Amino acid sequence: MLVDIFSSFDDNNQVFMSLYVLMWIFSLVTILIFSSSYWVVTPRWMVLISIFKETVSAQIFRSFGLNLGGFINVVSALFLFLIFMNLSGLVPYVFSPTSHLAISLSLGLPLWASLIISGVFFNPSSVVASLLPMGAPAALNPFLVVIETVSIMVRPITLSVRLTANMSAGHIVLTLIGNYLTASFFMSSIFSMVFLILIQIFYTIFEFGIAVIQAYIFCLLITLYSDEHPH
Repeated sequence: MLVDIFSSFDDNNQVFMSLYVLMWIFSLVTILIFSSSYWVVTPRWMVLISIFKETVSAQIFRSFGLNLGGFINVVSALFLFLIFMNLSGLVPYVFSPTSHLAISLSLGLPLWASLIISGVFFNPSSVVASLLPMGAPAALNPFLVVIETVSIMVRPITLSVRLTANMSAGHIVLTLIGNYLTASFFMSSIFSMVFLILIQIFYTIFEFGIAVIQAYIFCLLITLYSDEHPH
């Protein structure tokens, strides 16, 4: 039972997608789908899947992530997975996993950490050298190293908070509009009711766009972080 607007973020309401196991199953399925072209004859539905893969591939080909084996499949699967998770939260009585920081952080942190750890093992001297910009004054070197280190460490937090905040804000606004719309059926005029219905429709369409854009931005930032990987 939803007692306030923040109850929609309570995963103990026993609604669909409350089980996090389902989320990880979907993530593995998307990775298998994007990798199936290597061991399965290409079916017709792969044409639709290839659209998402080509969208992400176009961005990865402009970065050093192209040199990382399997990076395209992982990011492409993540892109489709985030779109599915974001859009599922717009269905009534469906729990939105990406509106929780624990979920978005569990997606962004391993990918960010894998790039950092891989870079350290591949070329540690290049990783350390990247902490200090070229041509910086010698007196500012200690401070620049600290600032650059902090900026790298907060990347998974900002990456996850951005996704969570955008999805949570949209769901809160939809819930507020829905509450006022329900009350308008009994206490407001027909004009107010129609006006709220139109707002709800247009904002729902807007949220569909936000769901896709936030998934793209999440994968885009992961791709940009791969530019600092030693190559």
